[in-house]
Amino acid sequence: MPPTTSKADSLLVLRRVAIDTWRENVAYLHRDCAVYRAEGFQALSKIEVRANGQRILATLNVVDDDCIVGLGEVGLSEDAFAQLDVPEGHSIAVAPAERPASMGALFRKLAGERLVQDDFRAIVRDIVEKRYSKIELTAFVVGCMRDELDREEVYFLTDAMAASGKRLDWHEPLVVDKHCIGGIPGNRTSMLVVPIVAAHGLLCPKTSSRAITSPAGTADTMEVLARVELPLADMHSIVREHRGCLVWGGTAQLSPADDVLISVERPLSIDSPGQMVASILSKKIAAGSSHLLLDIPVGPTAKVRSTAEAQRLRRLFEYVAQRLGLVLDVVITDGSQPIGNGVGPVLEARDVMRVLLGDPRAPTDLREKSLRLAGRMIEFHPDVRGGAGYAIARDILESGRALARMQAIVAAQGACAFDPEHPQLGPLQFEVRAPVAGTVTAIDNLQMARIARLAGAPTAQGAGVDLLCKLGADVAPGTALYRVHASYPADLEFARQACVRESGYRIDGAVPAGPSLEEN
Repeated sequence: MPPTTSKADSLLVLRRVAIDTWRENVAYLHRDCAVYRAEGFQALSKIEVRANGQRILATLNVVDDDCIVGLGEVGLSEDAFAQLDVPEGHSIAVAPAERPASMGALFRKLAGERLVQDDFRAIVRDIVEKRYSKIELTAFVVGCMRDELDREEVYFLTDAMAASGKRLDWHEPLVVDKHCIGGIPGNRTSMLVVPIVAAHGLLCPKTSSRAITSPAGTADTMEVLARVELPLADMHSIVREHRGCLVWGGTAQLSPADDVLISVERPLSIDSPGQMVASILSKKIAAGSSHLLLDIPVGPTAKVRSTAEAQRLRRLFEYVAQRLGLVLDVVITDGSQPIGNGVGPVLEARDVMRVLLGDPRAPTDLREKSLRLAGRMIEFHPDVRGGAGYAIARDILESGRALARMQAIVAAQGACAFDPEHPQLGPLQFEVRAPVAGTVTAIDNLQMARIARLAGAPTAQGAGVDLLCKLGADVAPGTALYRVHASYPADLEFARQACVRESGYRIDGAVPAGPSLEEN
């Protein structure tokens, strides 16, 4: 039960400060505020903010501008204001926050010590309660990366994260899910796998992420077709009726500690094996999955660069999954190039719908990879013999049952206007053309993702990269390799400059030269 206001608290008037602080609660006090001077607050310290029985912790920022907060006010960022859930002008109690109880365990990890299960539970509890500042979160993430967690520590962290929020129970013995470790642009297999396995009758409640540093996450692409931010009760009813869903996981409060840690890891490009395993498996356990298919792409510009590295990661996933009672099937796949033709929400939604519709323009690699993965998931069912899943998945797709199931899920979630024949792409565009004749021998996943991001994806849904040539394609001088779409001139220019510096394509026999760009 939250503590009541005491004499040590100082009362101020609440002011909403319209600043997006990206999953961090931030409070603002004026430098000349009597409370700030009297209480000895320091910038970037943690303070406790209370009102109406509600309590949040926030990082203090000190300002000198009366337009942000006045002398008798405390400002809260958008996230903090929403969490406290009281109107502007309300009386607010503020006080210095107590030091997180787990800080000793954090310091031991920074010193290179091995932590026990209770240490990880305490750290995760303080993270979820927002007792850690961004600096302290970064210290934890870097400490776990520098002195890599052993496999038992990874299990401790995963278990603590899974228990940190809600945990769904579907009351069925077989609840399947599929996840890719990421790093491959356009890899929207989940949007094909879910309707295929759901049409077969398997329960597949797919909660997906939004992009942070990629051009689109599954939730971003699905949002082109339907609403993805749904109340938990709506998600339950959709899954019960249609055996599947494709929703954003943020509204479900599953493993909330993971969402906080990701906000630190991704901007720093930190994705150590232990943290990756804990992030993925904690979400799946919390979502009620009993069986998981895990896709590990391997390629020169993928997250995992070698088969040996993939096998080490596979063994770590399998150890932790086994400790958690999760049935895991790991598939190591080709990550040498983007999957599909589109990179960006609308372009990827177009590719998905073309596969479901049986359109001859549908990307073959996306279709075939999705069928292989769906087949492996169907084989989780005890009545399906090993090796038979692919044929079942192909029949479901070719018969139109997968399309019908996807249309039912889209309608249930709240359909958006989308025409795969005439997708609403960014109206500004240019093409990158081959400088010489030859064969496409390499496509840089990282560079293609970067170009799509610079073009505006995923914020601008119609922005991105439309790949016109894939690995093995023979090209002549001037052949269009890909087309970049943008909605705003500045984004188009950022993407153009990136393409001039590095096109992301290698053509055999090519001499070092900038690609040819042609504006449409």
